[in-house]
Amino acid sequence: MSASRTGGPASHTGGPASRTGGRASRTYVIAEAGVNHGGDAEIATRLVDAAADAHADAVKFQSFRADDLVTPDAPAAAYQRAGVGASRQREMLVGLELSPEAHESLAARAAARGIDFLSTPFDLGSLRLLTERLGLRTIKIGSGDLTNAPLLLAAARAADRLIVSTGMATLEEVRDAVGVVAFGFVGRGAPSRAAFADAARSAEGRDAVAARLTLLQCTSAYPAPAGDVDLRAMATLREACGCAVGYSDHTLRHHVALAAVAMGASVLEKHLTLDRSARGPDHATSLEPAEFAAMVREIREVEAALGTGRKAPAPSERDVAAVARRSLVAARAIRAGAVIVHEDVAVKRPGSGRTPMDAFDAVGRVATRDHAPDDPLELA
Repeated sequence: MSASRTGGPASHTGGPASRTGGRASRTYVIAEAGVNHGGDAEIATRLVDAAADAHADAVKFQSFRADDLVTPDAPAAAYQRAGVGASRQREMLVGLELSPEAHESLAARAAARGIDFLSTPFDLGSLRLLTERLGLRTIKIGSGDLTNAPLLLAAARAADRLIVSTGMATLEEVRDAVGVVAFGFVGRGAPSRAAFADAARSAEGRDAVAARLTLLQCTSAYPAPAGDVDLRAMATLREACGCAVGYSDHTLRHHVALAAVAMGASVLEKHLTLDRSARGPDHATSLEPAEFAAMVREIREVEAALGTGRKAPAPSERDVAAVARRSLVAARAIRAGAVIVHEDVAVKRPGSGRTPMDAFDAVGRVATRDHAPDDPLELA
């Protein structure tokens, strides 16, 4: 079974640059449901509906088998311990798995609601579930797997498009990941570091990366301090890697997300929860449905405000221009045929007559008719 909308962000962004001249491209907004369902398929379905109601472009979950993801002794992060109370990752993750059948049901629900269904695979079996069983053509890879070459390679070979978060990474690590992805898109032969680098340098690899990869600037802290976000790194990633860029937001509220859109994010990802006070690792840094809907509305307003870059009067300014601009008028009575002197000229509203830019050139001209004070100047 496959969801009917699996095209992903390429249908919204139009290529590797998110600002392509003319009107700004539409940012692809992902509602990151993640594991905010708490392992409950009914809550997961409500998250799909909340994302659709908020007019997100996609709802995204996380697909994993705990035993394939972590060792029994892997410690939980501080934010995970605070949200769940578990000291080990596995004891938290086993209760957050979604069955293959739940994935199918959620994908169908998303399709029925007219929203894309996405998920982040954390292991190769989950990747196969998404690409083979559900038929997803866009795959999101999380920041934690930026250095997971086997998973990156398999995802690049299985999907048409990849979205990859870059939290915790150096630019060199991002470049290495892009090399793996490029090899997965176009490479032949045995994978190796040298083969990855060759693929990234090749014209075919660069073209594939430009068309099929989006890198997300991300700060993997929950919540992320605004001072650690560095939205300008989006431009660095775009220039260094030659692909579309976006932003995965872990800050509180959503003002930083709006700034990312204004700075050219082609994809924007933000966590969605039904209840921020619920028990779980990500609820505290998520937006509730009404907040998420407000963010999407404001994103679309920001996109509209970005405009075309062409400087010209806006239609909404016409009425104001008619009363706020000024014209040249007679400062006093002037007889027809008189030579205009400086004292004859005044600049007053409305702006329906000769422009005040002609004020200095009007001096020395001849009045074509008699003028009463405040008459628009008519000059030969």
